[in-house]
Amino acid sequence: MVRPTKVTNTIRAVREAAGMTQAEVARRVGVTRQTLIAIEQGRYSPTLELAFQLARVFDARLDDLFHYPDTPED
Repeated sequence: MVRPTKVTNTIRAVREAAGMTQAEVARRVGVTRQTLIAIEQGRYSPTLELAFQLARVFDARLDDLFHYPDTPED
């Protein structure tokens, strides 16, 4: 079983608010739709380069899309 990452994101909400499909976003950043689904579900953390590409697609800051917990888990 794949362990979810600690990084959370708002990609799905931002994508839906922009009226874009998963396929459209995936095509624009050069990944498969399945990869975008995994990112949206928190099963995969994108590379820094991909994170910047996603931010550019949505004209957003990285902090608007991705969140990392302030406190470490035990």
